[in-house]
Amino acid sequence: MSEDSNHKEMGRATFHSMDSCTQEDWAAINQAMSPFLKELPDRVLMHLKVLAGDCGGFAIDRLDHSLQTATRAMQAGRDEEYIVCALLHDIGDLLGPRNHADIAAAMLKPFVSEQNHWMVEKHAIFQGYYFFHHLGLDRNMRDQFRGHEWFDYTEEFCAKFDGPAFDPSYKHAPLSEFEPMVHRVFATVKRSIYMPSEKLVRPPKTTADIA
Repeated sequence: MSEDSNHKEMGRATFHSMDSCTQEDWAAINQAMSPFLKELPDRVLMHLKVLAGDCGGFAIDRLDHSLQTATRAMQAGRDEEYIVCALLHDIGDLLGPRNHADIAAAMLKPFVSEQNHWMVEKHAIFQGYYFFHHLGLDRNMRDQFRGHEWFDYTEEFCAKFDGPAFDPSYKHAPLSEFEPMVHRVFATVKRSIYMPSEKLVRPPKTTADIA
C-alpha cells in the first residue's frame, strides 16, 4: 500500500505540497480539525494554569493576578466576554514577555468584540501610566490613543480591574468559576479568515457603559 493510500485510509490528507491539495484533502483536514477546535478552551485554561507559581518579582503570582482582575470585573457587573478578557489579558506573559498583550489579543480576537479586543491589545500601554516613569519610559505613552472611541474604556480597565489586582490579601473567585465562561465565549466565532462570512456572528458595535 502506498503512503498516500495509507494516509487516505487514516483520514489524513495526501498532498505533500499545498499547490497539489484537493477538496478531498481539506474535507479530511476539517474532519480532524473539528474536535481540535472544540478543545481550544481546555488548552487555553491549561496554559493559564501554567502562570501559577510564577511571581516575576510581583507580590502575587501571575495566575492570582489574572483571577483577581477577572473577579473585580465580575463583581463590578461586567458581562462574560469582558470577564474572560480580564481573566486572559496576561496569558501571554510566559511566551511573550516583551509583547504579552499582543499574544492575548491575538488569541481572543476571533471570539470577542472589536472593543474588547482593542482593550486587551492596548492594555499594556495604558497600564504603563502607573509605572513607565520608574523605568525611564514615557508614562503618557497612552496619549497617542487619546480621542480614540475606546480610550476611556481601556483606561477604566487598567484603573479599576488590572491595576489594583496585585493584592495578596484579596479573596478572588476560584478558576473553576470562570471555566464555563471561557467555554461559552470561545464557542462563538465572530471573526476568522477560515470561515465563510455567513457563519460568523457579528454583533452590533456598541460601547459599553462606563461606570
